[in-house]
Amino acid sequence: MQNDSAAVAPAADGNSAVDLASFQPRSQARKDPRWVRYLLVGTTYLVIGLLVAVPLAHVFFQAFSAGVGAYFQKLLGDKDTLHAIFLTLMVSPVAVAMNVVFGIAAAWAIARFEFPGRALLISLIDLPMSISPVVAGLVFMLVLGLQSSLGQWLREHGWQIIFAPPGLVLATAFITFPLVARELVPLLEAEGADEEMAALSLGANGWAMFWRVTLPNLRWGLLYGIILCNARAMGEFGAVHVVSGRISGQTDTLPLRVEKLFQEYDIQGAFAAASVLTLVAILTLIGKSLLEHKVHQG
Repeated sequence: MQNDSAAVAPAADGNSAVDLASFQPRSQARKDPRWVRYLLVGTTYLVIGLLVAVPLAHVFFQAFSAGVGAYFQKLLGDKDTLHAIFLTLMVSPVAVAMNVVFGIAAAWAIARFEFPGRALLISLIDLPMSISPVVAGLVFMLVLGLQSSLGQWLREHGWQIIFAPPGLVLATAFITFPLVARELVPLLEAEGADEEMAALSLGANGWAMFWRVTLPNLRWGLLYGIILCNARAMGEFGAVHVVSGRISGQTDTLPLRVEKLFQEYDIQGAFAAASVLTLVAILTLIGKSLLEHKVHQG
């Protein structure tokens, strides 16, 4: 005889029965009407198409409007555009490397230690994402420019920060600082310190523990943060616009070069340079998706 005792059970007060089967998953789940689903999905694709897909396609359409030869001529035949590409490829990796070091150190301090000012440190890490990049660039101008005592002292000793590549690196690193740290803090907190304590108890020193235990556990989160940080660094405009001085062939990064070409009515040249940044964004998105797939598979 089939046991039906699981179907009905007395309630907590003993006065009524509870149908336990009502809490089990049903084979025919309730669904929204088909027209609702189609409307929501269609609206989502329409918005993405109008705001993302169409502008991206237009960038490449305009870049190649005069042919492939003209496209490469605009990129490779203009020495100022070439220098902007070179400067962007120099500034972004340096800023990313600085953020990797700072991000690991900050995440380690926040996740592993309790100390006065910990909440303030977390808030300061988020600060670059809360203020306008133009304001950040203006702060660097006021602190390191010739109108300040520090800026004059640096200039007297042969160091030029503002209107030079070091200023671009500092501004870019400041704007992108939270991207690495914010990826690592929750990861370190979730991992805990058990493996690290075990390594220390087995005789490993601090560096051995970091390279063989901590860093392998952080590798996917760190790589994810590096990808996002690099994409943001290459496309930074506001802070770099203020501290660069926009000197053609010297301090123009690729986003600044796009604006300058557009203002000079070199439309195809502007779109050709913009297509490089767009391609970087697309490759970053693909890398991000592959990394997420790898993490979920692992």
